[in-house]
This record gives sequence, C-alpha cells and structure tokens, in this order.
Amino acid sequence: MYSGLALAASQGSGVGSLLLLLLPLALLVFLMLGQRRRSRETLAMQQSLNVGDEVVTTAGMFGRIQALGDGEVDLEIAPGVIVRFDRRAIGARRNAADPPGLPAEPGAAEDPVADGPVADNPATGDRTPDNPGKES
Repeated sequence: MYSGLALAASQGSGVGSLLLLLLPLALLVFLMLGQRRRSRETLAMQQSLNVGDEVVTTAGMFGRIQALGDGEVDLEIAPGVIVRFDRRAIGARRNAADPPGLPAEPGAAEDPVADGPVADNPATGDRTPDNPGKES
C-alpha cells in the first residue's frame, strides 16, 4: 500500500518538475515574439518615412525631415538648424493625434519666464526680469 503512494507521488513530482522547466521557457518565447513584432513595426515605420514628416528620435529630439538618404535622415530641429541622424535613430512619427502636451512645432514650447515674474536665485545672485541684481 505504501509503495503505491510512493509511486504516485514520484510520478506527480515528475509532472511538476516538467512544468517548472516549461513555464520559464514559455515566458521567454512569449517575450521574444513580442520583441520581434515591435522590431518589425519600427523597421516598417523607418522605411516609410517621407520628407516633411514630423518625427521624434530615440533620444527624444523633435524635428521635421528635410532630406532622406539610404541610411541617414536630415532633421530640421529649429528654423534653419539641420542635423543628420542615422535612420535607425528615428523612434516615432508624430501626427495631429498626438497628445496636446507636446509642442506642435519644434521650439514652439511656451517660455515659462514670459508668463510672469520669476524669483532670482539667491545662491548665485543671477538676474531675473523682476530683479536686475548683479551682472553675469
């Protein structure tokens, strides 16, 4: 009688060991498939870029595409300021449906100093619009 219980317990632990081995492997496969899908989507977006598209680089720089090369993109990040990036550095395309907190044009963010008085920094004595202070 006890030998039958021992046999059943040993068979049950074999299935448990197999599950402990297969669950992490299944998780890794799931993660790899998700990453592969994201990579394909990013590659398709980077290949479909056109002159005039507003984009964001992977470093967070906003700009408008001025020229496209085989592996390079020239971005206008401010009026008259053009920088060159590797095409793979383009992280996303911006469009009219983007959240309103982002500036519509690069450099179009509101100037917080122009909205009202700014207190000077007592540690450095820097001038502000309200306090002429010392010259820097």
